[in-house]
Order: sequence, then C-alpha cells, then structure tokens
Amino acid sequence: MHRLAVRPVLAASLAAALAGVPLAAQAHVRVSPDSTTTGSYSELTFRVPTESATASTTKVSVTLPQDHPFLSVSVRPLDGWTSTITEAKLPTPVQQDGTTITKAARTVTWTAQPGHAVRPGQYEKLSIVAGPLPAPGEVSLPATQTYSDGEVVRWDEPMEAGSAEPEHPAPEFTVTAADAPATASASTASSAPAGSSGTPVTRAASTSDPASRWLGGGALVAALAALVLAGGAFARSRRRA
Repeated sequence: MHRLAVRPVLAASLAAALAGVPLAAQAHVRVSPDSTTTGSYSELTFRVPTESATASTTKVSVTLPQDHPFLSVSVRPLDGWTSTITEAKLPTPVQQDGTTITKAARTVTWTAQPGHAVRPGQYEKLSIVAGPLPAPGEVSLPATQTYSDGEVVRWDEPMEAGSAEPEHPAPEFTVTAADAPATASASTASSAPAGSSGTPVTRAASTSDPASRWLGGGALVAALAALVLAGGAFARSRRRA
C-alpha cells in the first residue's frame, strides 16, 4: 500500500520537473516574424515574459539594426501601453535603391501605464511592422527589460551555432532568400533584350482567328484538288497518245 501511494507522488514530481524544462527555456524575450523573405515587410512580435517572482515588467526597449536599417517602422497599438520610435544617425551612410540613407529608426520603446504592467507569471506581446528585410542572414534585435523594482535585464548576448544558449540571448530571426521569379510561358510571351529606355521588350505570341484558319484550310483543299485534276488530265493524254 505504501509503494502504491508513493508511485503517483513520484510520477507527479517527475512530470512537473519535465514540464519545467521547456518552460524555463522559453522564459526569455523572443521575436517571431510573420515573413522572413528578403525585401518584404514583416510583423515582428516580441514575446516578453516576466521572470521576476516579485516585480512586474514596466518597460521594454528594442534596438533595431543599423548596418542594414529598416526604412519603415510602425508600432501596433496596445491597450495600456505607450510606444515611441527614436531615430538616430547611422554610423555609416547606407545606399539603398539609389538613395543615401544617413538616419533611421534606432529604438522602439514600450512603457506600461499604471495597472498594465506584466505581473510575475504573465507575459505580453509587443509588435512592430518593419522593412524591407535585408539580404538573407541573421537579424539580431537586442532588447532591454525594466522591472518595477528598478532591475534592468539586457537581452543582448549573441547565440552561436553549436554552443549552448547564453543566459540572456538577444532576440533574433533568419532572413531567407526570395523565390526565383516565374519564367513566362513561351506560348504567351517572349522576352527580348532591353530597349533604349531600359524597359524589357515583350513580344506577344501571334494567334489566328477562326475565319483565318478556315480560309487557310480552304486554300489548301483547293490546291490539292487542282493537283489531282491536273494528274488525271496528264494520265488521259498519255493514254490517247
């Protein structure tokens, strides 16, 4: 009876321990993009859990890339939170689409209004839409989390392939290459070298209407009939000769 009573307790303890492993691993600030294709605009959602057992999350700030800056950044409104986008001069001017960019969005900061802080054991989702995404590769978005007791946690440690995850990894995601453009069907159009204006010249494939096809077919039948008649006349002349 004693062994039978202990088994459920051990099973419950083991289940709780196993359940705690993935929860602990996920208890970090993460980012989830809804698009990862280079050149696209993506909604980036930051999942911010409160890891403190005694304090609430009152402010979150995310640092945006400066080597390949986002040309457009907008923040999704969140009830009970205010948001600000701060621009800054780029360390090095960036050329994009023939334009020299010297200033871009540097940080996005969310601040909780009274009564809306993320309490212990809870999490919040904060979203922006940013783009266009840079060339394929890793995009790191370091974040800073401020608690109601004044503690500041910096999520800025890089994650290296083949190494264990650091204590405070920076939120990041991978940009993927765009799909190759579809090739036009030869039955509908063909592309020629660009003209003097730089615009590709497209030639549409020619098609015949039904009347043209009937006329062409009639001419062919008439020609065949004339050939047959001519052959018969030639045969009769040989027999008379």
